[in-house]
Amino acid sequence: MTSIPSKNLCVRRQQCPCGDWKCYITYEGDSEEGSAAPELVKEEKASSGAMITPYVGMVFKSDDDAFEYYGNFARKNGFSIRKERSRISPQLGIYKRDFVCYRSGFAPVKKKPNGEHHRDRKSVRCGCDAKMYLSKEVVEGVSQWFVVQFSNVHNHEILEDDQVRLLPAYRKIHEADQERILLLSKAGFPIHRIVKMLEQEKGIQGGHLPFLERDVRNFVQNRKKVVLENEALLSEKRENDVLELLEACKVMKEADNEFVYDFTVDGNDKVENVAWSYGDSVNANAMFGDVVYFDTSYRSVTYGLLFGVWFGIDSYGRTIFYGCVLLQDETPQSFSWALQTFVRFMRGRCPQTILTDLDPGLKDAILSEFPGTKHVVPQWNILHKVPCWFSPTLGSRYAEFKSEFDALFHIENTEEFELQWSQMISVFGLGSDKHADLLYTVRESWAQAYVRGYFLARMATMAYSKSIDAFLKRIFSAHTCLRSFFEQVGISASFQHQALKETQFIQLKTCIPIEEHARSVLTPFAFNALQQELLLSMQYAASEMANGSYIVRHFKRMNGERLVIWLVEDDQIHCSCKEFESSGILCRHALRVFVIKNYFQLPDKYFLGRWRRECSLLVNDDDNNQGIGEEWFQEYQSLAETLFQESSITKERSEYVRKELTKELTRILNEVRNLPEADGVCMNMLVSSTN
Repeated sequence: MTSIPSKNLCVRRQQCPCGDWKCYITYEGDSEEGSAAPELVKEEKASSGAMITPYVGMVFKSDDDAFEYYGNFARKNGFSIRKERSRISPQLGIYKRDFVCYRSGFAPVKKKPNGEHHRDRKSVRCGCDAKMYLSKEVVEGVSQWFVVQFSNVHNHEILEDDQVRLLPAYRKIHEADQERILLLSKAGFPIHRIVKMLEQEKGIQGGHLPFLERDVRNFVQNRKKVVLENEALLSEKRENDVLELLEACKVMKEADNEFVYDFTVDGNDKVENVAWSYGDSVNANAMFGDVVYFDTSYRSVTYGLLFGVWFGIDSYGRTIFYGCVLLQDETPQSFSWALQTFVRFMRGRCPQTILTDLDPGLKDAILSEFPGTKHVVPQWNILHKVPCWFSPTLGSRYAEFKSEFDALFHIENTEEFELQWSQMISVFGLGSDKHADLLYTVRESWAQAYVRGYFLARMATMAYSKSIDAFLKRIFSAHTCLRSFFEQVGISASFQHQALKETQFIQLKTCIPIEEHARSVLTPFAFNALQQELLLSMQYAASEMANGSYIVRHFKRMNGERLVIWLVEDDQIHCSCKEFESSGILCRHALRVFVIKNYFQLPDKYFLGRWRRECSLLVNDDDNNQGIGEEWFQEYQSLAETLFQESSITKERSEYVRKELTKELTRILNEVRNLPEADGVCMNMLVSSTN
């Protein structure tokens, strides 16, 4: 029996936010080897496709490939294999490999100290002659392994599929199962009860796990032994690695004055929490920090630390890295320190909206530290927990429940949500279910009926979730120490800030003047979203009411009508769908009214600063130096806006400006850096986004 070790520094948090530490979360879709998703690994089944029986002359690229192939062949044919002899030469290294049936040869006879012969236990070896011998040859400079002998003649019974899976070679406890076993063992569950729980959670019959009860017992005993033997060594390593991390932060601060970091120590002067950020991140937050996503889905098994990272989104839809933190625990106090530190790093700016994982402790910390900030738990963070929470409880009724639960995300009225929730809980008998209680308690953070209209800057989408996941998997791709991890975070953060895409030229799809004007103002990311809404607006009819408002309906769907309030004197428009309040992009219903009103250009107020090509700049200076930079910033902003408008007319203009502007800005930047860093005048300019 073998166990598959963890390859990553951090793994996904499997502890359920319900507070019951015996309860855990599975993550569907994380199937890559080395993934930290704590989903119990189901029994592996060999492919049903036919395999070619090995033969003399068969060629493999490596001896490992040959062993894997022969192993798969053996499992499909009712036996297992092992490596026996190998031969080495100075020129070729290992040049011969012998793979044999697991029952090949005979067990050696052991002697007691007094000379009596005995056998510790009955051996399965019976002298079976089934084998596959390989020899390495170099053909045109390329090493290849050839089968030189093969026999599939056994002198013992061949096992059926339900028996062969129990051979030691095929009994494996995967990483996710190991984590679950250790968690249950820590909770005091006996081994036989752990096995029963694993079978129930996997939904398989008793005795059909890919390992035996004794494998679980041996694994737990061995792990406890290793932990006891190495606890002191691991503790010392953790302390040394954390100190190395702080030293790396200190060195970075000396090299880059804009780099910021902070840490706390406990009563024994040992480091508890560490946080850091970069100058580019702070500057980006000044422009795009209205919405922040704080991810806390990973923790380090090696160091016992929770990893948190702050993200944002820029005007081109790219993910922005703002900073990260390592916390000793998941208490509200630790989260409060993380939030306080983040605001201090970001020069006192609190986000308008913060998106997080579902975590009651983090929710309490946000309420305490960011009382004026809207807190949202994205839909994807809720949905991936639902199967492991309710599928085992509801069984065959889960599909029906899932359909009812998904419908809750489309309810826009709080009274209707409360009614539908109560009915759903009653129908499925979930009145005392702890997970249903948790979801209801935090409903104001995830239910659309409550969060509709919160500004999210298009960060609550699955596309954004995937970009976050890609960043995290990149920095957790290899098992490493904290210092190397710190360096990997810096590399990934730098890549996020420097990976500027070429200016996209998006073709117009309508003859509506609004579209052409919007293309010259908005970034390609924002314009693409507006363009899609404009195209869809053509499928809607608008009926004017006596008070000047409009009822906008789809030409086919009779339900889902929207009320669009039009205030002509202020050029203001409000739609009941609240898409503009949520994303900063006008919805199809409002655009339909603008088209009916014969607008050739949208009012300037509906092009938010964070989505504009020039990303409007605002200088917040004190009274002593306010006038120093204001005039030239306004001049720069006007020139930049004109340049972007003119260059967006054709692809040729766009490419020319991008090429020449990069060269000129680089030249100016180099000259500025050669100027003295201080001239006796205090400049305190803060760049931020404006609407």
